[in-house]
Amino acid sequence: MNKTGQRGSGAALLPAPPSHWQLWNDETPRPGWANMAIDQILLERAECFSERWLRLYQWSPSCLSFGRHEPASRRYDAGRIAELGLDTVRRPTGGRAVWHSQELTYAVAAPGTDFGSLRAAYQEIHTMLAVALSSLGASVHLAPETRTPSLDAGACFAQPVGGEVMLDGCKVVGSAQLRLGSTILQHGSILLHDDQDVVTWVTSGASQLRVPPGGEPWATSADVADAVVAAARDRWPGTWHRLRDDGEVVCSASIHFPRYRSAAWTWAR
Repeated sequence: MNKTGQRGSGAALLPAPPSHWQLWNDETPRPGWANMAIDQILLERAECFSERWLRLYQWSPSCLSFGRHEPASRRYDAGRIAELGLDTVRRPTGGRAVWHSQELTYAVAAPGTDFGSLRAAYQEIHTMLAVALSSLGASVHLAPETRTPSLDAGACFAQPVGGEVMLDGCKVVGSAQLRLGSTILQHGSILLHDDQDVVTWVTSGASQLRVPPGGEPWATSADVADAVVAAARDRWPGTWHRLRDDGEVVCSASIHFPRYRSAAWTWAR
């Protein structure tokens, strides 16, 4: 290649083909096992068909999710969780426990070449989310680089790591990743209200239960979803197709339903 960026024949390099993104603003809140099965199938579709997905969704009922390698069976009080009637699921991704209630969850599944390394993807996706939240008037910034906390460091939102999105000195976005072949899945929670103390209250040895804090969410899930979509489309150019009928994707995800509904999977560690 010569200095002008052309090959020896003199022909200019062809521009990369535009990316094709599938946008799924999932307006049906789903149980944890269904949400995790769907994210799993989006990753597999990205690997098999080079698809790119941005999914935004919520949970019903509210759910406590554990990281893939988190020792949930010794860290959390399963009896107390059952007594309180809390739903639980283990994610396909790593990280620590998250209480999914007053939040909006995002998932990005795409070929790894779109973002580079897992760390580069983490930084870029969080930058996009920071831009989105800033557009709503939130004074957010990315946390400085620091050592990644161990799995014994408590709940996901207990302390930030480098590149995570901060609002008023507190972590407002917590994310986790999984690589399959050459593709990545990154999903995470955008807190609308900080009720993550639930994770502490069901930790083994916790002294007492308390009433979750009151107060109004700082934004609505609909406003945050619209802001994320706008920021993603601006930063990741290409053609964007809004998913209108989710039946085929949900059907294909059903192959993973038994796994994510299984107590053996959820409490495997």
